[in-house]
Amino acid sequence: MTSIATALDLPAGSPGGSVELLHDLYGGPNPLIPARTFMLLGRQPPHPPIETLQVDGKCLTGPDFWRYTHALTTALTARLTSSDIAVTHLQHLTFGATPALIRALPGRPSIALVHGTDLLFATSNDTQHQVLHHATTSATKIVIPTPAMADSLRRLAPHLDSAKLEHIPWGIPDHLLKTPPHRRQPDTGRPFRLLYAGRLTTEKGVRALAKACAQNRDTTLSIAAPTEQYATLAPRLQELRCPHRYLGWLDRHHLWNCFAEHDALAVPSTTLEAFGLVAVEAQACGLPVLYQPVPGLIDILADTALPTDFTDPTVLSSTLTLLRRDPTLLADLQAAGYTNARRYPISDTAAALTALGNHIT
Repeated sequence: MTSIATALDLPAGSPGGSVELLHDLYGGPNPLIPARTFMLLGRQPPHPPIETLQVDGKCLTGPDFWRYTHALTTALTARLTSSDIAVTHLQHLTFGATPALIRALPGRPSIALVHGTDLLFATSNDTQHQVLHHATTSATKIVIPTPAMADSLRRLAPHLDSAKLEHIPWGIPDHLLKTPPHRRQPDTGRPFRLLYAGRLTTEKGVRALAKACAQNRDTTLSIAAPTEQYATLAPRLQELRCPHRYLGWLDRHHLWNCFAEHDALAVPSTTLEAFGLVAVEAQACGLPVLYQPVPGLIDILADTALPTDFTDPTVLSSTLTLLRRDPTLLADLQAAGYTNARRYPISDTAAALTALGNHIT
């Protein structure tokens, strides 16, 4: 009997923390959480045993969204045997897969996992706000990775039953914690190497980062991001005359090795982060982290990373100058980061979700 079903309505191969979390929890030859797991058909094959659904018409708003959700429901119903499923894991509070799973498996206990994009889209999109309210009402338990996420969710859903909330942090692969890539010794005779890794959507704050780096000529910025998003940003980088290297969109193992070639990771998010997986992975690899102190990141990083203001080139310049001149500070951040990363093995996340599922079934 397969006891868990879950779905993420993103194409296989999509970037983002929710995809990496899905792979870490439900993917691989010996998944931490065995489940019937679905994504949309994409340009790349999914990580086994994740399956794909060929459903067109993905959108976010209005009647077209509900038609898309109906198509997802039909596809899931055709692939799942209801009697085999004891509990559903809803990978978001918004987007199409969540209402589709609720409809495909009515009456099943469910665990909803909250991501930052849920709250951002529910704030700006009326349809997704409706989906969020439906999901919070339907879900048996709602897992939030940080207290900041709980606060933001309560503002969007003021009638939320707080007894449904469970605090379970996300995690990073255990094998990364055990055997991180070898880190090269710093070279003080060259510019400070700053890395940004992630999507280039507005809330990630990369335009402000680029503007600040353009005014700090002793710093080089490397960008690891999806190709289409970089193509949109590139004219602005040229306009700012921001010295940078585009690394492409790196898979995680290449990204972990890339951490060893840089002096710090920049996390300039402007609003909130659900958790900040890439920051914790960087810490596990010995890369110090600079971050904008926004909700979520404050909870996870606190004083194990260095807060700064990426929106103010003068402040960032002072921060980078301090790091260049004080190797002891970099070493202290590296040590604190190692300690912090070890608080978040993905095996702990999987064990907590499994225990919660057993409790509600």
